Amino acid sequence: MYRNSRGRPGVVLAAAAVAQFVVALDMSVVNVALPAIRTALGFAPLDLSWVVHVYALTFGGFLLLGGRACDLYGRRRMFVLGLSVFGLCSLVGGLAQAPWQLIAARAGQGLGAAAVAPAALAMLTTTFTEGPRRVRALGVWSAVNAAGGALGVLAGGLLTEYASWRWVMLINLPIVAAALAFIPAGVSAGAPEPARRERLDALGAVLATGGVGLLVLGVVRTDTLGWGSPTTWATLAAAAVLLGSFVFAETRVVAPLLRLGLLHSRWVAGANVLVLLAAAGQFAAFYFVSLYMQQVLGMGAAATGTAFLPFSLGLVAGTVVATRVTASRTPRAALAPGALLAAAGLAWFALISADGSFVTDVLGPSLVTSFGTGLVLAPVAAAATTGVAPREAGMAGGLMNSSRQLGGCIGLAALATIAARHSGSTATPVALNDGYALGLAIAAALYVLAAVVAIGVLPRRRAATTVPRSTDPAENQLEGTPS
Repeated sequence: MYRNSRGRPGVVLAAAAVAQFVVALDMSVVNVALPAIRTALGFAPLDLSWVVHVYALTFGGFLLLGGRACDLYGRRRMFVLGLSVFGLCSLVGGLAQAPWQLIAARAGQGLGAAAVAPAALAMLTTTFTEGPRRVRALGVWSAVNAAGGALGVLAGGLLTEYASWRWVMLINLPIVAAALAFIPAGVSAGAPEPARRERLDALGAVLATGGVGLLVLGVVRTDTLGWGSPTTWATLAAAAVLLGSFVFAETRVVAPLLRLGLLHSRWVAGANVLVLLAAAGQFAAFYFVSLYMQQVLGMGAAATGTAFLPFSLGLVAGTVVATRVTASRTPRAALAPGALLAAAGLAWFALISADGSFVTDVLGPSLVTSFGTGLVLAPVAAAATTGVAPREAGMAGGLMNSSRQLGGCIGLAALATIAARHSGSTATPVALNDGYALGLAIAAALYVLAAVVAIGVLPRRRAATTVPRSTDPAENQLEGTPS
């Protein structure tokens, strides 16, 4: 039984939305600033990519652990701890005087984000009952999440060009402070009674964190080592061994880090596969379109960031529509059309030309792709938590965020490699354009697969009960549902 499981809904939503905004912002805000960071701190060319990679590595690697810690030690406690770590590391990064200091700060940001993201989602799913109210709350959360990622490009460009690269780190401080300010006003602890508190699955935590971390590490290093490198394959093989051991171990513990019974639910399993595919397409779209505008169309950092504003508006509009559709029907009703619409927009993007322009080659596809993506974002969060017991809300949130992070990392690395090979060694605008167009076409295909999952896997009706539970009667009793 959980104590004070619900807080003041409006305050909880505000805290979760602001926190998710800063986590999403940091996924993209440093990208445009990388050249300035390299000059200021003296980064070696091969080391510069770690400013981006180390955040993805620690964020993705610790999400399952962060999600389960929310269930065991309290959502508010992990939310505050994660935000505090994130804010402190942002300050350290903004004051960095050497490359290792910035990389260490980015690693700390990822660690903090791995606690914040599942805690925020768990706070929403336990505060808002399943149905229209939860869908609307997740719609706001998803819109802010999407806006954070898109506006990160804009903020990074403007801050780098008109202030200093250090502000891409320091800008996090007032946002973190705003999220923390909501905590005393109405976000409940959400912690289990001390007598009921379970121990953290230490073995599962080590295996999952190590396995996911090595998987992300192996993938993100392909930009320098390549997919055919023995080091890449050794890293991915080690990740497979650890993750296989994790699955085996989770079937033999009373309180697992990830209860595999969650995946027996078509809602949870289908939503996680769908978000993995959609994230791969979405991350790749951001990457290729940004490079197209800068390296083919010759747009500056600030202009490129500004050009993403229509994309941001489309995401928000799609999320608003999806929230209304899902509130009266099921997540499936918005997910399938949204994935197909995003696929159509990316296919339109794939028609870019080396002598094109923002108006003819970017604006239209941006609006279609972003609206379709917005139709996917809110419903997929609702689908991934449908039927999940409150005491496993953090677990479900950590799983969904892990799927999104892994999909984005793996998809982007794979598509970037394919695009680079297609472009060849001649970095002319025409060659680069052809590579980016191929990458965008494959991203469109990934969204088509996401639509197939939405249609073929997700149920037509909402779940009436919680997802399949553990066979342990004590565990079922803790969920507050009949055994």
